[in-house]
This record gives sequence, structure tokens and C-alpha cells, in this order.
Amino acid sequence: MGVNNGTVQTLMSDFLRTSGGVAVIDGGFATELERHGADLNDPLWSAKCLLTSTDLVRQVHLDYLEAGADIIITASYQATIQGFGAKGFSKEESEAMLKKSVDIACEARKIYYERCRNSASNYTSDGKILKNRPILVAASVGSYGAYLADGSEYSGDYGDAMDLEFLKSFHRRRVQVLSESGADLIAFETVPNKIEAQAYAELLEEGIKIPAWFSFNSKDGVNVVSGDSLIECAKIADSCPKVVAVGINCTPPRFISGLIQSIKKVTTKPILIYPNSGETYDAELKQWVKNTGVPDEDFVSYVNKWCEIGASLVGGCCRTTPNTIKAICRTLPSRSSYLA
Repeated sequence: MGVNNGTVQTLMSDFLRTSGGVAVIDGGFATELERHGADLNDPLWSAKCLLTSTDLVRQVHLDYLEAGADIIITASYQATIQGFGAKGFSKEESEAMLKKSVDIACEARKIYYERCRNSASNYTSDGKILKNRPILVAASVGSYGAYLADGSEYSGDYGDAMDLEFLKSFHRRRVQVLSESGADLIAFETVPNKIEAQAYAELLEEGIKIPAWFSFNSKDGVNVVSGDSLIECAKIADSCPKVVAVGINCTPPRFISGLIQSIKKVTTKPILIYPNSGETYDAELKQWVKNTGVPDEDFVSYVNKWCEIGASLVGGCCRTTPNTIKAICRTLPSRSSYLA
């Protein structure tokens, strides 16, 4: 565990206190897998590498830890029992793959701590941060739309699947397995609509013993991508005792400040933000449109403002890299001691 002796309710507050008030989340995972040559043109997306490239998954986790991330998110965003089943895997094999995603992240954390112990400095000559600090492993749960692999996590329109009990049934066993696999918390990511947030909140009350965060996405800076009110979605997160942080991911940086202000109206829980690079995703071509985002220096220029207005967990999503995370660490006043 990244924080010892904490209850579900205090895990995040304890963690933030030991992190100097602001914690750093990792960056784009699939972005890095592809940069290293992985072919993710598959319904499993980054979870494909749980079958083919476990060493690469571990290395990407390590790259983000050495860039300064305090929270690493598992490669299970698009890993579902149903998705593995469509590939011919049994239920037991599919559940083992979910557990593997957490095991790999925990292994990376263990290796990182060993490197920290063997390092004479917190900051190496080649730019790696080797600071012994609390680190959390967050088990990623992507939306039903992510499983569909048709871009509907960016619209929130599931057609006939817009049913609370259906969504709970779809996610239930996956959430159970991930919660029992050794992760510190569950990251419900890129939540596109209110009904799926409600499904997650109800599942967390079914005996899940670790906390979670809810992270929504927006394409207009006001609502979540389905058109549902962000404020109403954040209220669901606020009302769930096991949710220890709420925020935004995979959203253009230009929208983040206003979205933080909206979330602050309905919760006092820590606010997390890990935007994408601002690039546009083409759901039909299944690729990001080049030259539509912002460079790292512009992305990072927002970070201190986001923290000033209420964010206490900051990182990156699609198309951000370890260099982005390293730049975030450099710009945060609470991180200056790392670079001494």
C-alpha cells in the first residue's frame, strides 16, 4: 500500500498530506506503449499488452514513476471479462488478466523503491526522479463505451444499454476482481454520463473494500460528454462514501479551470484533473488528429492555476508522456525539493 494504516475515508487525505498537498498522477499509457512500438489497433486497446507485452507495461509504469508520478494507473482501462471472452479466454483466464494488470503495476512500484534505495541522490544526471515517497496503484475501470471500442466513451450514448441494472451487471465482477487484486484504489475513468456514475456508486456499496475516484470527461467545458450536467454527476460522486476524489480526465486543457469551479460547488472532496493534450480524437479512424493539441510547455503553464483554484491531484491523459509529468513536477512548488 502507498499509505499505511489509513481507512477508506482517509486514504486520500493522508496521501495528499504526505505528498505536500498536491499529488502527481501519471500520463498517457497507450501513448507510451505505441511510442515503444506496440500495435493497439484492437478492441482491447492498451489491455492487449497484458497478453503480449507485460515487460513493456511494467517499463511504462517505471518511466512514469521515474518522471515523478505518485499514482500509477493500471493497464486495465479497456480490460473487461466480456472483452477477453470475445478473444476466446475463459472467465477464469479473463479474471486472471485483470489481476495481472494490478500485479504488474505493483511490481513496478517495488522495482522503483529498490532503485530509490540504491540511488545516492533523489535526482539523477539523466533526469530521473528517484525519490522514496508514498506511491499509489490505481486500478483503472473504463466505461462501457470503452469496451464497445467505437468511441462512445466520448459521446456517452449507449443506445439500449442506457440502463442502470445492465451497466451494474456489466461492470460488477470486473470491479470485484480489481478491488481484490492488491490495488490501493479504483480509478473509474472517462465516465461519460450520469447513469454510469450511478451504477459505479451503487457497485461500490456491494462490499467493495477499497476507495475509488470518479473522473468524468467533457467536450464543451460545461457538461459531461453525454450532455448530462457535470454538477449532477459530481453530486453522485460526493454522496458516495467510498469515493475519495472526483474530477476530470481526457478533456482539453482549456476547459479544466471552469470544470474545477463547477465541481467545487458540490463537493469538498479532493479534485483530480488529468487532461489530454488537447488533440482531437477521430472515432471513425480510431486515431488522434495531429497538430490539434498543445505542447508540453503550454500544458504545464496551466498547472499551478489549476492547483490554486482547487485541484490537488494533477497528471495527464491521452497524448501526454513522461516528459509532461516530469514538467508538471518541475513546476509544482511542493516538488522543488526533489530536484535539489
